[in-house]
Amino acid sequence: MWGLAFKPETDDIRDAPALELINELLNAGAEVTVFDPEAMGNVKALLGNKIKYAKDQYVGLKEADALLIVTEWSEFRNPDFERMVKNLKSKVVFDGRNVYSLDKMEELGFYYNSIGRKIVNGKK
Repeated sequence: MWGLAFKPETDDIRDAPALELINELLNAGAEVTVFDPEAMGNVKALLGNKIKYAKDQYVGLKEADALLIVTEWSEFRNPDFERMVKNLKSKVVFDGRNVYSLDKMEELGFYYNSIGRKIVNGKK
């Protein structure tokens, strides 16, 4: 999961959607690894070792089944897509902030669920 803060450029996690998503994923038996440039300390104080904390956004993708984008930090807007593909088990992205172009994700062959927009089911 990329992004924990309620909004970018802050460490504020009050009412952050990421917390609800994390709880739902844990209740479903998922293993959750997160990265946020500012809010990881606050989340760790709240959740402790229930989840894993990545040292950077790409390390957090290693062997992950999917990426969930929850906060639209600027560093998530123009990622190294090759590193994403290299680290993810499958090219699956659930984007709650609609940060990527649908055409780009289709071109790269991602299954891209852009919440509120469209689902791209790339087959490349």
